[in-house]
Amino acid sequence: MIAAGRGGDASHGHGTPPATIAWTHDRCTLASAMSNTLGRRAFIRGSALSAISAAGAAALATERGWAASMDPRLVAKPPAGFSPLAMPGKVVKVTKGTDFAALMQPNQLWPKPAVARQMVERALTELTSAPSAVEAMKRFIHRDDVVAVKVNGIAGQKGYTMAVNYEVILPIVEAVIGAGVAPERITVFEQYPSYLIGTRLGLKGNDLPPGVKQGIHRNVDATMAETAIYGSVRTRFVRFVTEATAVIDLTMVKDHSICGFTGALKNMTHGQIVNPQDHHAFHCNPQIALLYNYPVLQSRVRLHIADAFKITYDGGPLDKYPERRIAHGAIYASTDPVALDTIGWDVIEEARKVNGLPTLRQAYIRTAAELGIGVHDKSGIRLRQIAL
Repeated sequence: MIAAGRGGDASHGHGTPPATIAWTHDRCTLASAMSNTLGRRAFIRGSALSAISAAGAAALATERGWAASMDPRLVAKPPAGFSPLAMPGKVVKVTKGTDFAALMQPNQLWPKPAVARQMVERALTELTSAPSAVEAMKRFIHRDDVVAVKVNGIAGQKGYTMAVNYEVILPIVEAVIGAGVAPERITVFEQYPSYLIGTRLGLKGNDLPPGVKQGIHRNVDATMAETAIYGSVRTRFVRFVTEATAVIDLTMVKDHSICGFTGALKNMTHGQIVNPQDHHAFHCNPQIALLYNYPVLQSRVRLHIADAFKITYDGGPLDKYPERRIAHGAIYASTDPVALDTIGWDVIEEARKVNGLPTLRQAYIRTAAELGIGVHDKSGIRLRQIAL
């Protein structure tokens, strides 16, 4: 079943970020459901404030306006008695052997199903120390949750060449079902039909378990009231997010022509609002950090998985230069999008250095750390590398 909306594609903007953003509301307390999330963010933020950037300082001021204006009913509450696992700074990377061709199907574009499943399951168990993927998922998802799974297929529109692979999506969805969530309470979604098809969902027998829904929001399918999160730009998160209690991020590791790098943070922000084109100026800094920091999203995101069987080091976020789409043969997992993106940025930077390309921007990742979303200081990131 596919839920669809209406709309068109987006454009972008560039420029220099403003030194300050004016906010006029006083801070007040949000719903008690935010207390655990805010506590984790405060702990992370403490290590980031010593050398805060202008963008970070301006972004921090937004919380005064948000708390005074937002509807606390939009803040998701985990099921009673359940506290989702969060591990700031921890990132797991799983690889398998050194023969990339052996991991992949004959076209060398898609991983073999058994290989992808093994690597995804090991990433989950290593992240949580649980004995199985299902038991690991129970640390993030409760059986009473309503789960939205945001995939990334924008670069797979032509030839299914560079998208989150169906072979990665399926074991994640099955683990959620194994954790006790009814299939009818799970939606796998993207912005546009061509993006979702880019993941090969529904093609040639690539089906989800019966009852699991597929969704398309087309940047219009939203029910919450408009709100200003960045400056005076008003936006809405799409219905698949606001109707869920938990969001799982299935993303990629790519360069991006506007913001420099795209991974966990950007897939969660620009892929889940109605007007991403209005949040592209100034290389998306501080827009990505602000959007992710907004309680509607911050209270829902539980887990990030990066499909890095292949990476794109130039021409992203599309697959413009096939020769710059290269083998990486990895799955990453984390609850910390800042730490995951910091590691991902390094991966892309190294590929660009080897190929004589200039460094990428990463300012919005630092701003996200300054807001307390996650860990950017490499001394605080614990990268656990598993070679199967």
